[in-house]
Amino acid sequence: MPTRILPAVGDADAVRSITTLLSQLPDAEPVAPVVDSTQLIDTLARLAAESVDELPEVVVVHERIGPVPALELIREVALRFPAVGVILVTSDASPGLMQAAMDYGARGMVALPLSYEELASRVQAVAQWSVGVRRHLGAGADVFTGVGGTVVTVSGAKGGVGTTLTAIQLALAAQASGRSTALVDMDLQTGDVASYLDVQFRRSVVDLAAIADISPRVLADAVFRHDTGLALLLAPAEGERGEDVTDRAARQIVSALRSRYDVVVIDCGAQLNGAGAAAVEMADRALLITTPDVVAVRGAKRAVRMWDRLQIRKAEETTVVVNRYSRATEIQPPLIQKITGTAVAATAVPANFKELQSVVDAGRIHELESKSSVKQALWSLAGELELVKVPEGAQKASRMRGDRGSVNFRRRKEGGG
Repeated sequence: MPTRILPAVGDADAVRSITTLLSQLPDAEPVAPVVDSTQLIDTLARLAAESVDELPEVVVVHERIGPVPALELIREVALRFPAVGVILVTSDASPGLMQAAMDYGARGMVALPLSYEELASRVQAVAQWSVGVRRHLGAGADVFTGVGGTVVTVSGAKGGVGTTLTAIQLALAAQASGRSTALVDMDLQTGDVASYLDVQFRRSVVDLAAIADISPRVLADAVFRHDTGLALLLAPAEGERGEDVTDRAARQIVSALRSRYDVVVIDCGAQLNGAGAAAVEMADRALLITTPDVVAVRGAKRAVRMWDRLQIRKAEETTVVVNRYSRATEIQPPLIQKITGTAVAATAVPANFKELQSVVDAGRIHELESKSSVKQALWSLAGELELVKVPEGAQKASRMRGDRGSVNFRRRKEGGG
């Protein structure tokens, strides 16, 4: 059986060199190379969704892959797709880097300039390891897909637009539908998830920041199990400690959570830091919350442009959610979509703070009544994002609620309303 090899190489010259050598290896079946970390993860996730057997046995990661650094990318592949063997191609063949690569989950390392004999030897060894892992899984392979959970980040165009409320309700909706769900407060200096849910817990996301290998037991010790069933990973009580959560630490934490929960919802707040940027970059869905006013929409436009400049997220890969919407608002969702260049969620959240005030003041946002139009809208949004399965009858009802619930602009626009 031929060995399927997926090169992940961002440099055009290196692509030609590596693919040429790979094509000469005996029983090798190189597949079309991917040019960045996002494309690699998306490709592996798509294949794993079909079957673990569709995954390549070997992935070759070049040292200059981006935007995620090579070692961080190797860790994510190892966590999400454990049956795939990863080889690092690098100009630094030092024992220190070799040890670091192994610690991050690589199964081998090949030095530049490439040697046919060395590459062939490493590919053969890693392929045999991958085949052995899959054979060992046997009938259990159907639960070992390596795809991992869905990660959704929720960021604010500015402070006070409803970012935390949205994140909490999306997580509650996913949990209530029977999916194991983690809610992470990555608003490291000013996070309020604990206050909204009336939680006092001494551990936080900072406790995981310095841990190189986050085991299930270590993760469980840092997580607070809420009465609703949500697993909460909270922001530190002392905001200055948030600086300990680097982008590298955030990648490790998100990867660990993704591998253990069906849904991971991350409240990134309105201020971009390295940890939040890493989370947004890794997310399957990145939400940007805005209200339909000039200041907030300008903030949304700035955020989208900054994410694009920093190569965190492209505008078309971002979904804007309009909060506090009403038909009387001068700035309507189609205009927001045009200004930001993003997708805009079909579900909007109505302006009805009176429904929220008592539960917000009490720190019991999870006790918001089911008949609340705000809750209905946010849970409909969870269905739109495929965090929950929404019955057809419920979808139809949500579309009919108008200002009393969620509003589906696309249908209204198509209907001329």
